[in-house]
Amino acid sequence: MRTHDSVSILIFNTSRQCFVVVKQFRPAVYMCEIERHQPQIFENQDKESFPSLENPLPAVVGVTYELCAGIVDKPGLSLEEIACEEVLEECGYRVSIADLRRITSYRSGVGVTGSRQTLFYAEVNDQMRTSGGGGQPEEGELIEVVEIPLEESMKFAYDETFPKTMGVIFSFMWFHNNIAPKLPKK
Repeated sequence: MRTHDSVSILIFNTSRQCFVVVKQFRPAVYMCEIERHQPQIFENQDKESFPSLENPLPAVVGVTYELCAGIVDKPGLSLEEIACEEVLEECGYRVSIADLRRITSYRSGVGVTGSRQTLFYAEVNDQMRTSGGGGQPEEGELIEVVEIPLEESMKFAYDETFPKTMGVIFSFMWFHNNIAPKLPKK
């Protein structure tokens, strides 16, 4: 199996005092939910066929909240350049390499891919928004841009009714420990 490393970006909009994340359908999450709710579908199945779903679950069970992110698959581009492209494509903000702060890198998908993800932080404002984002539909991306208000972010991080990646939880905690204490008090 060939895998790619990736970048992810914690985006904070200073104009609105909110995080900018993406919401998108993930087939693997959907299939896990089908198996959890309808395990009989997967019993005694050969690997060449898949039964049709008589009572499919709504697509929303496969939707997750995630940081803006992308795979490292463009030779000649730095991680920072790829991160800037992803912020523009997925969220509609034009950021420069100078706008990025590298937080850390870590292994993601260690049980399957073991790829490395590099996490960046970027502050944006409303004037930096040049489009609605939404990803590249021709590449199968159907992305909704979502704003999480700063004052609700930790509640969101721990609310299990909002399916999210560990990157969202970690990065919100990082922000509250490293950036929030330096913000002007209201």
